[in-house]
Order: sequence, then C-alpha cells, then structure tokens
Amino acid sequence: MMTLYKFEEATETVAKVILDTKLVYSDYFSAQTGNKVYFKPENMQLTGAYKVRGAYYKISTLSEEERKKGLITASAGNHAQGVAYAAKATDTKAVIVMPTTTPLIKVNRTKNYGASVVLYGDGYDEASEYAYKLAEENGYTFIHPFDDIDVATGQGTIAMEIFKELPLVDYILVPVGGGGLLAGVSTLAKMLNPHVKVIGVEPSGACCVKASLDAGKVVSLEDVTTIADGTAVKTPGKTIFPYIKENVDDIITIDDSELIVAFLDLVENHKMVAENSALLTVAALKHLDVKDKKIVSVLSGGNMDVITMSSVVQHGLIQRDRIFTVSVLLPDKPGELVRVAQIIAEENGNVIKLEHNQFVSINRNAAVELKITLEAFGTDHKRSIVSALTKKGYKPRMIRPNL
Repeated sequence: MMTLYKFEEATETVAKVILDTKLVYSDYFSAQTGNKVYFKPENMQLTGAYKVRGAYYKISTLSEEERKKGLITASAGNHAQGVAYAAKATDTKAVIVMPTTTPLIKVNRTKNYGASVVLYGDGYDEASEYAYKLAEENGYTFIHPFDDIDVATGQGTIAMEIFKELPLVDYILVPVGGGGLLAGVSTLAKMLNPHVKVIGVEPSGACCVKASLDAGKVVSLEDVTTIADGTAVKTPGKTIFPYIKENVDDIITIDDSELIVAFLDLVENHKMVAENSALLTVAALKHLDVKDKKIVSVLSGGNMDVITMSSVVQHGLIQRDRIFTVSVLLPDKPGELVRVAQIIAEENGNVIKLEHNQFVSINRNAAVELKITLEAFGTDHKRSIVSALTKKGYKPRMIRPNL
C-alpha cells in the first residue's frame, strides 16, 4: 500500500541523493493561459530525470542480503540511469539490460554511474524478458520502471515538494507512460488535499492509461507511435492502476506537433531543455479550460540528444511560420533576382537560402524558378511578405522548406 507514512519516509530518504528542484514561475505561460503557472523542473536532476527518486527509495526498502545479491532492470532511457545512479549511491551492484539499438551516449552514461550494462534484443520487451531471466538465475532484485508500489512511492515525493512550496496548488499536470509517476503523485496529492486536481498527460499515439480508464481495467494498445519515447508504453502497470483509477481526475492527450511548439516556447522563454515526454505537461496547459488557478506542470526529464533537439527546433520554426519557403517564376534576365530581393528587404524578410533553377521550363525567358527560404517573425509577417510578392506581379507558391 502507498501510505502517508511511506511517502514521508520516501521524501526523507530521496533527499539524500536528489537536487532540490524548486518550482519555476512562468510569466509567459501564465499570461498565455490566464493562470499562475509553475514548472517542477525534474529535467534539472543529476541524471536528467525524476527516475532516481523511485529507484533510490526502492533500494532503501531492500534487505542487506538482497542488496548484496544486486539489482537488475531493463531500460534504454531515464530509468537505466536512475537505477545506476541510485545503486552507486548505496554501494549496490546493478546490472542494466539495454536493447542493442540504444544510443552509445546513453550506454556510456549508464556505465559511468558504475552499472554493468548488458546489450540484448532489439527493443525494451526483449531486453526486459532477458533481465527477468538473469534475475532468476542470479538472485537479482528486478527494479520495474513503473509497476512497483515502492518505485511509485518514491516518484510521488514530487508531490510532497510541490505542496511544501505551493500549499494552495489547484492543478498538477503529470506526464504518463506506464503510470508510476502519475500513481505516486496523484495518491499523495489527494492525501494532502482531496480537492486538488491531478491530470495525467499522454501522447495521443500512446494513450494506454486513458484507454484503460475508459475500459475500467488495464488494456494494451496494439502499437504506439509518438516522438515522446519516454512515454511510449503499450500497457500501464497492473499493480499501480487502482491508484490511478481512484486518484486521477482526468487524462489529456497531446499530438506530437504540439510538443514541437512547446519545446520552442520553453527554450525561448525559460532557457530550459525538456525532453518530449516532459513537454506533454507544457502543451497540456492550453487544453485546460480554467482561469485564475495555480497550476504546476511536472517536467519529468531533459535527456534529449542533440540530433533530436536540432530536428525539433527546425520543425518548430517551420510550424510557427518563422521559417518558410516560397517558389516564384521569373524571366531569366538581369535584374529580376535583385527585384525580388528588394521586395523581401522592404518587408524586413531575412533570406536564409536561394535556389535558382534555370531548367524548370524549356522556355527560360518565360519561366525560371526561384526558391527562397526565409526567416520571419511569425504567421502575420509571412503573409505580408507573400502579399508583397503577389502585388508586384509574382505568383508565390508555398513549398516545404528543405533546410
């Protein structure tokens, strides 16, 4: 059972290894939503995510004999690093089974915390199955990423910290994958204040908890598709599901496109990097039909690789109409390129790239294609640039930017 006593114990226990992630007030999102919005920045933890909380508390509940035998888990992400770090802090042997497809940087980070890494299988399911096999053969204790009462209790310490800083919080938004974080936070939150609203936020392409709540029992999705890989779970935890069912007020689902915009907003307005799963609660702020409420969005982690980050930024700029490409046809004669450039300059457009194709038509005098990739302030600015080109006799055609 998750009890108030255990939550208090877990809060004191995890304080030994976590950073004190104070709430961050957001002027920008408060103004956008008409509420008082705060972030719980677990992306700033030493391992880059909240997972160390549940792992460390779970280890603290083990007997000396269990610790001597060692721990094992399967993960390709934040849970692997959380268990590895917690095991090192308690001088406990840890074996982490990671899929062979795991990026090398994540493998090395896990090893750097002192864990032994075993690469096995093409995905989490195969790695997990092998980890259970090794646990049985060697007497290791398996630390489940989410479907464990002690792990969920450790994650729930986030709620204790939120209430200490913001006792009159009205809404807490929590990212949802398998449900461990949601179960812990919602259960403790309702113990501290039955009137607080706890909202789970899932990717629309991986909404296993919403499907299970709708069905009244744990169900599995046939497949999951989302860029929020940390919450791409087919089946929620069976052990923790009753706590979710009892304590969670609602589930909001978020499309991937919303996460891209949320990343830009968070980086530009708070200079913080959050991974796609953590951005769920940022995107969800616009879905709440409330005003003048105190809202806390839990940023669960910040472990986003640079390549993914670059891709998200580019897509976000395109989605916000801050980068766009137009194609215009013009005669192949001196001065035409300068004329187009002058029109754009008068509208304060910034040219990023030009592609001049003389072979788009057999009749070069009639049609040479000029593809112009521009930087703009947003949709209104983009429209003014396109309108100016149209008024000068060009027929600009919008095409997908190729950056």
